[in-house]
Amino acid sequence: IIETENMMDRIVTGLSESSVKVRLAAVRCLHSLSRSVQQLRTSFQDHAVWKPLMKVLQNAPDEILVVASSMLCNLLLEFSPSKEPILESGAVELLCGLTQSENPALRVNGIWALMNMAFQAEQKIKADILRSLSTEQLFRLLSDSDLNVLMKTLGLLRNLLSTRPHIDKIMSTHGKQIMQAVTLILEGEHNIEVKEQTLCILANIADGTTAKELIMTNDDILQKIKYYMGHSHVKLQLAAMFCISNLIWNEEEGSQERQDKLRDMGIVDILHKLSQSPDSNLCDK
Repeated sequence: IIETENMMDRIVTGLSESSVKVRLAAVRCLHSLSRSVQQLRTSFQDHAVWKPLMKVLQNAPDEILVVASSMLCNLLLEFSPSKEPILESGAVELLCGLTQSENPALRVNGIWALMNMAFQAEQKIKADILRSLSTEQLFRLLSDSDLNVLMKTLGLLRNLLSTRPHIDKIMSTHGKQIMQAVTLILEGEHNIEVKEQTLCILANIADGTTAKELIMTNDDILQKIKYYMGHSHVKLQLAAMFCISNLIWNEEEGSQERQDKLRDMGIVDILHKLSQSPDSNLCDK
């Protein structure tokens, strides 16, 4: 397809056709090609595929929107040259709008694209996402009945809460609501993957300079971390250990007080037990 003369031009032109079937076929073809890192860096850039794609996303039937938004997720990966111009063309608001769709596939793709957008992003982009999405909508998505929506929303939150200045900034503004959401998920009837992702978010918060105090002053959360350290599933034990590791890091101010508090809670005893674990990952950690 790529090497056939004018083929790519014709497919891209198909995005603007009046026929729904032709537009859908063009989007499906481009979606398949967008799975290739090489094509994202070459053909998709050469033909500025993102421009007609953004027009398609403004106004199309759901069957086209689902495939087009899925392609947008690929174009927003960190190594894609299209990421920057897409951001500048108002993609944040468009994607936040998709998260409110009644169609679960569109909600998933909207939040997935935002998750990719937030990965290793600068603070301004993260702030734009939070402002456009709103914390109310973020927490609605965290209680979505669709498991894929929940997982991608947790992924977005984890990407937003990365690098210390960003963690501290976001938690200083939205800390109370985020801690409430984390608590509800850890208490809920969720699968291992959901709980693991949630504990990883806590581990990120614990890596913040000021944000970690939101954990240290929340006995309920500390008890939950302790509980998951003794869980039967190794993935959850490891994620809980990451939280503890970030809380007690020696080189940070207040580490001794945090270590003392966790020791009083019996965390050291659990660590001694885990150091005898037959699981090498747990033992090493």
